[in-house]
Amino acid sequence: MSNLFALNHGDVTIRVVRPRDAKTLERLVLSNREWLRPWEATNPHGPTSFDFKAQVRSLLRQLDNQEGLPFVILYRDELVGQLNVANVLYGSVSSCVIGYWVIPQVAGKGITPTAVALAMDYMFEVIGLHRAEIDIRPENSASLRVVEKLGLRLEGLKRGYIHIANAWRDHYVFALTKEEVPQGVLNRWTKGLVPKISYDYDKKLRN
Repeated sequence: MSNLFALNHGDVTIRVVRPRDAKTLERLVLSNREWLRPWEATNPHGPTSFDFKAQVRSLLRQLDNQEGLPFVILYRDELVGQLNVANVLYGSVSSCVIGYWVIPQVAGKGITPTAVALAMDYMFEVIGLHRAEIDIRPENSASLRVVEKLGLRLEGLKRGYIHIANAWRDHYVFALTKEEVPQGVLNRWTKGLVPKISYDYDKKLRN
């Protein structure tokens, strides 16, 4: 996987994170604490690090090892968030997990679903993976809208999956396989071809 490319559609671009992005990411995260804090992973054994230079170096090591693909999200050439493709597995599994965030000023503009669709299409069509997964807290309505717009399947619930806000939090599991989107994720969404799905968020899953 190359670290010198970008993917774009309209005003939205995703490109591989660069070391010099650390300062901008730090500013965005620290200035939007109220918006981002409820969804950020925390360290159950100590304080959470805000060393963004170290975080970027770690992400780029994952890229070098072909274990992940760390993107930043740009809107009209301005950095507005991150999208990380992680836990990349090949062979008989051929899957990945996608996570993302954007600043509140651009939420609801279709930026995040566009970024996610670009990343999924790249993983399916270029890298050759078979399945992409997104895990979301039941309380995160903004992220739920992203997967609903793109028509990901609700597969179930992971109990106590990620440590967030000082507790182990449940996450809904959403996924798509390459065979489900032969026309491409982005193309299916932008052309209004996403099938109508009734997302039955059974309250029992939250208990």
